[in-house]
Amino acid sequence: MIRKVAILANGGDVSGFNAVIRAIVKTAENNGVECYGYLDGYNGLLKNEYVKLSTSEGEMASGILQLGGSVIGSSTNANVFNYKVEENGEVTYKDLSDVCIENIKKEKFDCIFTLGGDGTQKSARDFSTKGVNVIGVPKTIDNDVACTEITFGYNTAVSVAAEALDRLHTTGETHHRIMVLEVMGRYAGWIALESAIAGGADIALIPEIPYDINKAVEKINERKEQGKNFSVVVVAEGAAPKGGTISILGTRNNGEGVDNTKLGGIGQIVANQLQELTGIESRSTTLGYMQRGGTPTAYDRVLSTKYGAKAMELALNGQFGVLTVIKNGKLDAVSLEEVVGRNTKIGAVSGNTAESNLRKVTMDNDLVKTARNIGICLGD
Repeated sequence: MIRKVAILANGGDVSGFNAVIRAIVKTAENNGVECYGYLDGYNGLLKNEYVKLSTSEGEMASGILQLGGSVIGSSTNANVFNYKVEENGEVTYKDLSDVCIENIKKEKFDCIFTLGGDGTQKSARDFSTKGVNVIGVPKTIDNDVACTEITFGYNTAVSVAAEALDRLHTTGETHHRIMVLEVMGRYAGWIALESAIAGGADIALIPEIPYDINKAVEKINERKEQGKNFSVVVVAEGAAPKGGTISILGTRNNGEGVDNTKLGGIGQIVANQLQELTGIESRSTTLGYMQRGGTPTAYDRVLSTKYGAKAMELALNGQFGVLTVIKNGKLDAVSLEEVVGRNTKIGAVSGNTAESNLRKVTMDNDLVKTARNIGICLGD
């Protein structure tokens, strides 16, 4: 019998966090289950800091469907299986997962819902291996969580990027410029590719296709010959030239076992190269955190609600150690073991490694085919 559950939101914020929380709580309430929320992701689980969640008037989970962010916070640097600890002025890393497990047992939580991306779900899998009842919900604007067709937060990010392209389009056309938009996505090009199609971009450079800048130049010159003296370019932050490497702004110190690489800067690099090679004035805009914040789209509100309700349904049915997914357009669940793939080492949670099971754009994907069919240059 499920009587008491807890939710934690982890990783970068996305639009839809609160809609998932609300759906879990509502479904729990309709089945006589108490619901709580750990504050600030896995940090809250480690510190045993949590709050009661209720959709009653004036309570924390009431009126949050349309709100961006997370009412229970989130964390981007809490790998409790390899946690950064400062002792006597020295930094060490410890596996503090057993502390978390004792907190769960002490509070008598029957299930923990983990809302997050690949790193969050890797830790969820590790907790499942150690006997904790865990159910994951796939969150990330990057849309790169394995085994599901779409993550919540992604549609809102694409919509924001598409609107930005609409605005850049008019400026580029007015001033006869090349307008470059750098979007998020880390090692996956979903946002860049889909927003390029939605926003009418002429060129889209994504991590999955190492680009030749001369191919982009050819596209721009082709447009010039057609009397079009401007072009719109979308660049994913993880895009890289053939034979080159991704652009890195810096390295965070968020602990071992997490991806501390801060990507960015490729948009300006591409804009500079295009201006030099075409002679057309170029401008770069980095959309940044605008993609993650604010009100979720109607699509993300519905998707998040479906995911949250399904997660609680799985708990009521005693189905743990799984991730809620969309498979063949329908709600489903897959084991967390399948989600992490070969990334089975305890403590290593995320990153663009050979073991990471990230969902990337494949060349047979309909988005790639569509982009090519309508003449978007992909840099190859």
